[in-house]
Amino acid sequence: MSTGVVAVGSKAPEFALKDQNDKKVGPGDFPGKNVVLSFHPLAWTSVCTIQMQDLEKNRGELARRNAVALGLSVDSVPCKAAWAKAIGVTETSILADFWPHGGVAQSYGIFRERNGFSERAVVVVDAGGKVAWTKVYPIPQAPDMGEILAALDALCG
Repeated sequence: MSTGVVAVGSKAPEFALKDQNDKKVGPGDFPGKNVVLSFHPLAWTSVCTIQMQDLEKNRGELARRNAVALGLSVDSVPCKAAWAKAIGVTETSILADFWPHGGVAQSYGIFRERNGFSERAVVVVDAGGKVAWTKVYPIPQAPDMGEILAALDALCG
């Protein structure tokens, strides 16, 4: 069971993980930008596919809000590479929180120990590195991009 998502207003835990292209990526790679961390339970599932494709489709909307999105799950880099190719995600980094298993999800308080994967959750980290918005979604429900964009709009004033 997760311990509860990291608190809004707290400093976001720092990390760098390999993405589907075997490149280390983390929020610190985007200074001055808001970062949307989109945690999903497992690759190759229908709702997770929709979630990552939504990030890819909304790259322009995110950029207009000074934001970049990163997808994260406990799957390995080779799994992420094959999945990203299969679902047509070419520009959005999908990170492998593989080892230590779910370490980033644990640091954000959303690792489901009994399942071995993260909650389906979105954490918006502002340009100053603080947690600005969080939401945990039911596992069978894709995050609402409208809500995420509205949270970013609130940051932009």
